[in-house]
This record gives sequence, C-alpha cells and structure tokens, in this order.
Amino acid sequence: MINKENLIKHLKQDGIKDKAVLSAIEKVPRENFVPDYLKNRAYEDVALAVGFGQTISQPYTVAFMLQSLELKKGDKVLEIGTASGWNAALISVIVGPKGKVFTTEIIPELAESAKSRLKKIKNIKVIATDGSIGLKEYSPFDKIIVAAACPEIPEELISQLKENGILIAPVGPQHEQELIKIRKSKIIRKEILGNFIFVPLRGKRGY
Repeated sequence: MINKENLIKHLKQDGIKDKAVLSAIEKVPRENFVPDYLKNRAYEDVALAVGFGQTISQPYTVAFMLQSLELKKGDKVLEIGTASGWNAALISVIVGPKGKVFTTEIIPELAESAKSRLKKIKNIKVIATDGSIGLKEYSPFDKIIVAAACPEIPEELISQLKENGILIAPVGPQHEQELIKIRKSKIIRKEILGNFIFVPLRGKRGY
C-alpha cells in the first residue's frame, strides 16, 4: 500500500515544487475523502470513484493545477465541481483563514456529503448548484478552478474573475482535454499546460 510520504516524494519527483501545495497534501487526509472500500488506495496517484459517475482526481493532477493556480494567502477562490471535497480542503489550507473557498457541486447527494465532511472548516462554503455559470452573487474571485472538462471556458467564469485573476480549466472533447490557464488583464492571456482527462462538466455550459 502506498502511503502519504511516498506519494509526496513521487509528486516532488514529477515536478511539484510548490511548498504550500505539498504541505496541504501532507496536512489533509485524503483517506477521509474516498469511499470506505477504497481507503487502502487513498495515496495511490490515481483518480478514484466517489459515486454518481464522479471521481476524486489523481493527486498529481490536483497538485499540478493548484501549483499552476498560484494560490496566495487571503485569496477568494471559486471551485467548480466539489465531488468529495478534497480539492476544496487543500485550497482552504493554502489560502489560510483569511482566504475563502466557494465550491459548487451540481449533484445534490455529493454536495450534501461534502458539506458534512467539510463542516468543521470555517473558510469553505459548499453550494449545491450549477457551477458552470459561476457564482455571480459571490464574485469577483481571485482564482477560479474548474475540476471537470468543459467544451469551452464559460464566459460567465471569465467575467467573475478579478483583474489579474487566474482561471484554470480542462477544455476539449470528453475523451481528452487541454488544461488551459487564463490570466485576466486588459487582454486575456491564455496558456496550454498539457493534456489531461477529466469527467465531463455538467450544467448549462457543460456537455
């Protein structure tokens, strides 16, 4: 069985250098965010099923996205696709008590179980809603992370991003996507970070 120490060593070898990201992975017990029958696989570097056709993403993918998001203490972050809540928990550690994490989940049952799992973490708000159109009432956000494959980046999300904010989302057909990083300034700067596979985004701007 692969343990947390081995996983972190593996992530470092694969290019994850951000100390805040690695520290969050060390602090947040991933086994608390996977089904009981998969707890012995919690520290494998693979995506694991969490029910309703959704997954808890591969640790490397999560670490790479969070590193690319350039999170800072005090950031206000929107996550689309709570799933089990592990990613939101990691972000909450990185942004610290003065930061805030808003995380949306379109599947009510997953939203409820994530709320229960995350209820002791003061700086996370789980909302059962269609996150593909963002959360206008809580915008603007310093950072936005989309944890499901989009046909294209929703304009609503870009509009809800602060000036100089960063958005990361997997974009493309359902079998493989490019991970896109957008930095919003007077012009939108777009960078392709590599190829990944995510579950499809659901909702108005999804598949």
